[in-house]
Amino acid sequence: MKRITTHSFLIVCFVISLTTTGNLNGKWTGVLKTDQGREYPLFYNFKIDGDQLTGTAKTPKGDMPITNGKINGDDFVFSVIIGKMEIDHIGKFYGDSVGVDISLGEAKSHTTLKREQ
Repeated sequence: MKRITTHSFLIVCFVISLTTTGNLNGKWTGVLKTDQGREYPLFYNFKIDGDQLTGTAKTPKGDMPITNGKINGDDFVFSVIIGKMEIDHIGKFYGDSVGVDISLGEAKSHTTLKREQ
């Protein structure tokens, strides 16, 4: 009986995890503000498949693929490569918003994304 209860609990946790991160699917927008006062609009189209995060990021050079995307519960990581620059993203899904830490080498910034209406 204890084994059945444990397995049932794990299955419920797994389903809840998939449901939560599944809501990350879709288009998200935000603004990245640099220390120098510049602002860059951000546009992402996230696609979730199990624990994999793919999709695209709109850049001045066009839509670039999201690479190395992984999801663990509400937390996720991915990269976007523009030219020779790899821009790392570490995020957390909050349901109605996404907090993202973006880093390029030593430069680091934080922004909040909202679902595109």
